[in-house]
Amino acid sequence: MSKLPKEHKFIDVSDYGRPAGKYIAKIFKDTSVTPVQITIAFIISGLLAIVFMLKGAYYLAALFLILKSILDAADGELARIKKTPSYTGRYFDSIADIILNFMFLLTIAYITETSLIYAFLAFLGIELQGTLYNYYYVILRNKFNGDTTSRVFENKKPRAMPGEKQQTVDGFFRIYRLLYGKFDRLIYMLDPKAVHSKPFPNWFMTAVSIFGLGFQLLIISFMLILNFENYIISFFIAYSILIFLLIGIRRSISK
Repeated sequence: MSKLPKEHKFIDVSDYGRPAGKYIAKIFKDTSVTPVQITIAFIISGLLAIVFMLKGAYYLAALFLILKSILDAADGELARIKKTPSYTGRYFDSIADIILNFMFLLTIAYITETSLIYAFLAFLGIELQGTLYNYYYVILRNKFNGDTTSRVFENKKPRAMPGEKQQTVDGFFRIYRLLYGKFDRLIYMLDPKAVHSKPFPNWFMTAVSIFGLGFQLLIISFMLILNFENYIISFFIAYSILIFLLIGIRRSISK
């Protein structure tokens, strides 16, 4: 199922891994491999990226960061192809993402001897950037009856879908809320009227997609390859300034 109707599809620069992700999903369509197992595979890829960062093998670290993005797209594609969407998979994916992001920045801080305070600020910046992108994207998808496993407001425990246990969904929901709740609330406070605005223009969503996790990891990958590892943390702190610019643009185009 497409997330958006054709006329509202936009160029998502963070979703470069989608074509390869679809190909991987097709390979496993008629097998016993599950979307959650693909999520576990992207966790392993992310951990391997960390190992290679620590060894100074930045080309390999970049390779596994990009592979992580591809597999991150593949798990959702496999769920759609097999028609097995689940809140368990949706929350597990997001929880894995935020933990890996924190570990990536801790690793970069370690190898560059950067203060953990700055690493934490960069982590907050990355998560707020990603939350803004997801906030606008989910709003747009929900306007057109898109993927209902993602919700604008994750404030109520969802009812388990066929094939998953309510207890498992409730557990993952609590962890998700603990990790993402404050980011969601802060972005909503910054732009509460976005929920009721008219559909965002395609060009605007393309601009916002620079905050998508895939694009963030691509930036990190290129900076590692170019031996700019000392600037990664400061870059993402400064990059967060664009949050206010994009919110300002959103408000101006909705008047």
